[in-house]
Amino acid sequence: MNRNSAPRSIDEYLKQLRAALEGEDPALIQDALYDAEEYLRAEVAAHPEKTEADVLELIATTYGAPEEVAAAYRDTEVKVKAALRTPPPRRSESPSGLRRFFSVYSDPRAYTSLFYMFLTLATGIFYFVVVVVGISLSAGLAVLIIGVPFFLAFIGITRVLALGEGRLIEAITGERMPRRPVHPGPAAGWWSRIGEMLGDARTWTTLLYMVLMLPLGIIYFVLATLGVSAGLHLIFSPAIAFGESMGWVRDSWDWPFIMGPHFYEPTFGAWVGSLFMFAAGVLILTVLMHFARGVAHGHARLAKALLVEPGS
Repeated sequence: MNRNSAPRSIDEYLKQLRAALEGEDPALIQDALYDAEEYLRAEVAAHPEKTEADVLELIATTYGAPEEVAAAYRDTEVKVKAALRTPPPRRSESPSGLRRFFSVYSDPRAYTSLFYMFLTLATGIFYFVVVVVGISLSAGLAVLIIGVPFFLAFIGITRVLALGEGRLIEAITGERMPRRPVHPGPAAGWWSRIGEMLGDARTWTTLLYMVLMLPLGIIYFVLATLGVSAGLHLIFSPAIAFGESMGWVRDSWDWPFIMGPHFYEPTFGAWVGSLFMFAAGVLILTVLMHFARGVAHGHARLAKALLVEPGS
């Protein structure tokens, strides 16, 4: 038996569904509310001769009560998470600290997180330009009738970009993000729609996220570039030194004038220094992989806080 009375309107149905999903991931709640509102409003539009209460009673046996829909979404979410979860590597015994430290190279999330640190520079520039141009043109066209649809289109574009950014973050980090946008609700006039957008906190948090992506993207890109460059340079230093000792690699200033190979015997200290640089390079890259994974996870939490509908 349902804990709540049967809903008599779409808004009441959505409130009961939100209450039934209380405590779940906000992204899951946003998806469930969008699907329910989309289906219910389509059914109401398909039966103009009936009231919302009659339509809800009519489809109660097909779509389900709010509690039943919430339970179905919980079950589906568990199955999807189990299917998408990266299987842990098999091991016969508890790994040592050193093995856990280097096991980051077997984690696909580490590589995708490092890739995301490079990618954020491009996406940050793009998002920043979209926001600056959109706000500037919206303010400039506010005195003209064309300014109203332009502002609506601008906010709509930012929400589409935010949805795409969330899907990218979920693919890279595994953090649950919305797979549906926030439903626009019943049809309304332009001025009413603008008032809703201006009063929606998610409008401003989405713009804030896109502006923040530029400085964050620069920081991520610089740190990733420095880490990869320093690590690879140190790792390949012994090979370069060996090539120089064998005459395979020459300094750029002397190779046009020396036709034959020139050899020299590396000292023991040179070999030790080369091995030390190699170890330092491996250490830098390993730390960078751990750092990239942590950065991606923290960025995903920031994105969820700013892009997911508040109160979901």
